[in-house]
Amino acid sequence: MPAPELDDLDRRILDTLQQDCALSNQHLAERVHASPPTCLRRVHRLVRAGIIQRRVAILDPALMGAALTVLIEVTLDAQAAAQADAFEAQLLAEPAIQQCYRVSSGPDFVLIALVADMAAYQALALRCLTGDPRVRNVRSFFATQRSKFDTRIPLAL
Repeated sequence: MPAPELDDLDRRILDTLQQDCALSNQHLAERVHASPPTCLRRVHRLVRAGIIQRRVAILDPALMGAALTVLIEVTLDAQAAAQADAFEAQLLAEPAIQQCYRVSSGPDFVLIALVADMAAYQALALRCLTGDPRVRNVRSFFATQRSKFDTRIPLAL
């Protein structure tokens, strides 16, 4: 299904919802300068089209006990598609893995994980990485400071 054409109002709605998805339809309509019924129809259309995938609350990891952010590069022993698919399925089931990317020209996967501390990271590494016979190499980088974190996609308004 092709993505629908987005006009200026769609972009304003999306930009506003990316900043605060908990707004009531009335408040959203006021912020984007549209009537509430028009705004509601547009939001429903954007959801049906798959542009709005879900609405979530973003929590502070440190306040929730996940104080350590780890960026992990994983290289598999072989690049067979079935092997990569099976490894990826294992990663997708792991709650500590927040993001998982297959990449090219370097490692096979880049992961972002949130864990409580170094002991929790070591348990994760043993459970999902170093204990897996498909894994040839793991490189982990530990964030010392989060300078920027944003989930918004820039929209040309």
